[in-house]
Amino acid sequence: MLNNPASLSSDPTAVLIGFCVALGVGLLIGAERERRKGHGPNRAPAGIRTFAVASLTGAVAMYAGGGALLAVAVLVVGALALLAYQRRRALDPGLTTEVALVLTTLLGGLAIRDAAIAAGVGAALAVLLAAREHLHRFVRGVLTEQELHDALLLAAVLLIALPLAPDRDIGPFNAINPHTLVLLIVLVMSINALGYVATRLLGARFGLPIAGLAGGFVSSTATIHAMGTRIRQARQGDESADSQLALIRAATAGAVLSSVATLVQMMLVLWMLQRELAMHLAWPMLAGIVASVVYAAFFVRRALGSRTAVRTEATGRAFDPVAALGFTTIVAALLVLVAALNHWLGSQGVLLSAFLGGFVDAHAAAASVASVMNRADMGLNAATWAILVGVTSNALMKLIVALQSGGPKYAWRIGPGLVIMLAVLWLLAALSA
Repeated sequence: MLNNPASLSSDPTAVLIGFCVALGVGLLIGAERERRKGHGPNRAPAGIRTFAVASLTGAVAMYAGGGALLAVAVLVVGALALLAYQRRRALDPGLTTEVALVLTTLLGGLAIRDAAIAAGVGAALAVLLAAREHLHRFVRGVLTEQELHDALLLAAVLLIALPLAPDRDIGPFNAINPHTLVLLIVLVMSINALGYVATRLLGARFGLPIAGLAGGFVSSTATIHAMGTRIRQARQGDESADSQLALIRAATAGAVLSSVATLVQMMLVLWMLQRELAMHLAWPMLAGIVASVVYAAFFVRRALGSRTAVRTEATGRAFDPVAALGFTTIVAALLVLVAALNHWLGSQGVLLSAFLGGFVDAHAAAASVASVMNRADMGLNAATWAILVGVTSNALMKLIVALQSGGPKYAWRIGPGLVIMLAVLWLLAALSA
């Protein structure tokens, strides 16, 4: 398609928009470069006019000759940029302007094919160029070497391992999806990193509760694991006992708030799959959410009232890849077990499947129960009890994860919140039966 000019849009309006976007991209990027161009004989070779002309050159080449002519235009602009670099490399060894000039030519050609993408990439490039000082200061003065390594590791797993992992069911009972498991590893590391960044920006007292609530919409169990890992790292550092206690309280608030996200997301899943069941569970779920929020607020208040400040600078790694891999391995084993029971027992083992499925994912357990109810294989009350069984086993899994990741003090504080939430859910569900 790139090599065939006839394949481009013949709509005059679309063509005009493409040329306008190409001009706009060139002017936008060129305006940023013009401010850094300097004056006199040592000024940079490319400014607002050069970038605008380069972008229009790419657009004209793409419109008139397709991809072949665009490639020639890019080569010519690249050769001119190389000559300019040879003249100025003693004064400025950087290649940013020259590379941006070549990319702007390509964006001009892209604007003829897809104006929206060209505009978005052009705006992103302009922002990236304008943020030079902030980026340099952040990488050199804010990020530690360990944080940079962690960021590169997360990027490698996200951009390399995740796309390469096959997205199909394999293994015993076809229970294992490699793509899903790698995605879970990414989520665990990302939630850890989210808590780490929030702690550095807002302090542990505010950052961890906010990160816990946000992470709960991804995976509450993984969030509780991440909070426990943060506590373990603090214990291995040189934090004082009072500072560690304040950190435990803030992490507990984040862990409990992640369960709030679990209930909210479960209600959304049920509403999409089985609205009668969702309406039946609305009041118990709402009461459980309120109880969890109140319990979390108690620990937020205790953390805010601590006399000892919790350090917010880097005290370790943003995440522990070994812990993330171990957690995912446990989840994979549970997936195989649940699949085996479903294969052997079928719809007769809904309660047992919901119980075991809750150890892996409360939302998946609720979705499976709703699916069985949609097939008229289960009544409303029976479906309610099955979902509550799944929520209960999920809470038990969270307690086990808290004990393993953060130790007894962490688990002891999370436990009552989970028990209160479950008691409210079961009591109101029983009253509405």
